[in-house]
Amino acid sequence: MVEFGAIILGLGLLGRFAGRFRLSPIPLYLLAGLAFGEGGLLPLGTSEEFVAIGAEIGVILLLLMLGLEYTASDLVSNLKTQYPAGLVDAALNALPGAAMALLLGWGPVAAVVLAGVTWISSSGVIAKVLGDLGRLGNRETPVILSILVLEDLSMAVYLPILTALLAGAGLAAGSVTLAVALGTAGLVLVVAVRYGRHISRFVSSDDPEKLLLVVLGVTLVVAGLAQQLQVSAAVGAFLVGIALSGEVAEGAHSLLAPLRDLFAAVFFVFFGLHTDPASIPPVLLPALALAVVTALTKVATGYWAARRAGISAKGRWRAGGTLVARGEFSIVIAGLAVTAGIEPSLGPLATAYVLILVIVGPLTARWTEPVAMWTTHRLRGPAPAGSGGGGASSVTSAGASPGTAESSQAARAHEALDEENAADRA
Repeated sequence: MVEFGAIILGLGLLGRFAGRFRLSPIPLYLLAGLAFGEGGLLPLGTSEEFVAIGAEIGVILLLLMLGLEYTASDLVSNLKTQYPAGLVDAALNALPGAAMALLLGWGPVAAVVLAGVTWISSSGVIAKVLGDLGRLGNRETPVILSILVLEDLSMAVYLPILTALLAGAGLAAGSVTLAVALGTAGLVLVVAVRYGRHISRFVSSDDPEKLLLVVLGVTLVVAGLAQQLQVSAAVGAFLVGIALSGEVAEGAHSLLAPLRDLFAAVFFVFFGLHTDPASIPPVLLPALALAVVTALTKVATGYWAARRAGISAKGRWRAGGTLVARGEFSIVIAGLAVTAGIEPSLGPLATAYVLILVIVGPLTARWTEPVAMWTTHRLRGPAPAGSGGGGASSVTSAGASPGTAESSQAARAHEALDEENAADRA
């Protein structure tokens, strides 16, 4: 109890420190876990089992809260319009991982594993970052969520295939596993879309205590069943959030927000606790190279998808920077390979890779857009003195000074920027 209390207190202090500098606390949570985990400064042990359960609940609550932001019709509409972005995402971000495994001589199965590690963004980290930065209402956020949902749903296909490859199963056994996974994911999605109102009516209650217990219980049961059927628990939790609508969704959101923040922090600490710092240096250079390449490909994915959706330039850069973080799915995929004994170096490489991007991800989400705008402005340089209308001479001939022309240009630039910001907020 003392150990777990110290963890929570430390997280609170780290969160306050990050808030003072307007930063996401996620990197600090991860570094704290790394310092007090296996091979760290002061390894913890007595509270490990409870922290593991809390971490799993944290991921589920993060995805549930994300699902509460959108209705089933929003989900279907986004999937129909954004599926090309999902294909671009898979091509740009899975291929670097597969290429790295082949260059290292690890073989085709390891290539499939590392492709999944580099492909999937962290829904948990990104959901937390969007909330921390106050961007849930931004125009680019539905594009980001559509890509994340497509990735999560793709896991219903990818994980059974990977499991069959790791186990050396035949075509028949692998096909059965894949069919069960796809059928389960499809059934949950159909229920969420067609019977969402009935589910909301069943869950609805005027008593906050009963509403909290029922929503949390339904979410954990669905997530657990999805996991048992080789479908991601995160997908199940997300679809429960999608199924709830109206006043039920609003009430559940306000009740679950404190629990989400608590258990999400525990999840990020747990991730660091199970990483041995000594295993990172030997694979740091290839992990860093892979992180740089796939960070750029994620930014390109988000930028392209947001541009396709008609989002302004600032929103495109925000979308790209937000998608950089990797996390829970990447670790799950690497863990399957480590358990199967595919390649001894694959686990440390995946861990170092995820640690780099899970720390860098919140920073790119915050700074990609202002850095890109500053760079673009510097490359374009100041506007020519004679640009706009009839040039400086025509303005002067009309009775205005060159200084007035420059002021007019600056005013127009500020007006355009204000209009763009207003559009993004809308």
